[in-house]
Amino acid sequence: MASPVWKGSLSFGLVNVPVRLFGATEHHGTRFYQLQRGTSDRVRYRKVNERTGEEVATGDIVRGARVDGDYVVLEPEELDRIALGRSRVLEVSAFVPAGSVEPLWYDSTYYLAPQIAASARPYRLLCAALERSGRLAVASFVMRHRQHLAVIGPQHGVLTLSTLWWADEVRDPDAVLPDIPQAQVEEHELDLAGQLIESMAQEWRPTDYTDDYQERLAELIQAKHSGRRPGYTEEEPEPRRTAVTRLVETLRASLRGGAAGAGQGAGR
Repeated sequence: MASPVWKGSLSFGLVNVPVRLFGATEHHGTRFYQLQRGTSDRVRYRKVNERTGEEVATGDIVRGARVDGDYVVLEPEELDRIALGRSRVLEVSAFVPAGSVEPLWYDSTYYLAPQIAASARPYRLLCAALERSGRLAVASFVMRHRQHLAVIGPQHGVLTLSTLWWADEVRDPDAVLPDIPQAQVEEHELDLAGQLIESMAQEWRPTDYTDDYQERLAELIQAKHSGRRPGYTEEEPEPRRTAVTRLVETLRASLRGGAAGAGQGAGR
């Protein structure tokens, strides 16, 4: 079993449930190393003193914040004290409709589990109650010297916790994106686009999707290691963009014949 990344108490109302937090996701794929070209020598990073160039032991490294050109050193126990007792409490403050939290706000996802056998009943109760109500619990807690906003909800018969970005961390699209010109959408265009969406509608099944790039990367590495050519075929050229003047024709072609029809309606 994986090791928990956090232990504490889930608090809602007057109920306190000892819980543990486990990572729910992990990255798979090829791990790259940095090598000096022409050799098999690894290139490594070391933590060194900027002034002396000497390597610094992990135990001698402390956190510091810069203020007016100076550094203020913060010891671990000082950071623990400002957690206001919340470093071990996952405190629910509200219950919101599940669909009201947009994907933009989600950061990382974890599994929640009872810490002791006696916690199982209130844990299962909260899981079932959230399932029935169609709501998510909004909570906050401190982990790794940082306070997190999170939502808790039922998935696959267990509780999951997803950390969220704070409101001031989400960029305003007007401040990030270039100006997007206004464009008039005609009703018949909207109808055709809706028909295309419905023709491609499916149930969400994550296992239907595979990481093709990682498969091709593994094949490339194995081929180079054994001195042969990769067995995969080259990618087809990137499709041409759709001309605005042929948008309706392209939508209709997509509905008639899928990729072949769409290709006939491609623009310049």
